[in-house]
Amino acid sequence: MNAFNFTAKTQDGKEIELSQFKGKVLLIVNTATGCGFTPQYDELQDLYEELKDEGLEILDFPCNQFGAQAPGTDEEINDFCTGRYGITFPQYSKIEVNGENATPLYKWLTANTKFAGFEGDFEKILTPIVEGMDKDYKNNGNIKWNFTKFVINREGEIVKRFEPTAALSAVKASVKEVL
Repeated sequence: MNAFNFTAKTQDGKEIELSQFKGKVLLIVNTATGCGFTPQYDELQDLYEELKDEGLEILDFPCNQFGAQAPGTDEEINDFCTGRYGITFPQYSKIEVNGENATPLYKWLTANTKFAGFEGDFEKILTPIVEGMDKDYKNNGNIKWNFTKFVINREGEIVKRFEPTAALSAVKASVKEVL
């Protein structure tokens, strides 16, 4: 089993096979438009522009499960992200990443990774919030917050998981290692 065995729903409601990305490096991220991490869209767009010609694809999955920070329709979310942050990588339909309604892709991602720990100033803010939602959060692979990222190699295997507080420079270095 690998990432290329799954499908994703585009914003216009079509199911696509992720196998179309075989041979590419994927950065899969759950996002939100009203989050303290939303400005990461700027860095994600910069990363995409720099590395897309080398084989990077960013798969952006809006998710409203954390603080209801991704309200609105798929179209409204896309209009916000393209208008404010100028993103050109594809956004997919809003999904759930945890629980019984989590998409199969995210069930696989969370079953095969563990929480990587929060870093920096946001650690003090996020830890009590996340602990209130999941007392055992340090010991499971559930997504803890918006902008959790997964680097997937050209064979569809998970290379590394990054929590939302991880520096984008570390994400970039991981992506470049497998490009």
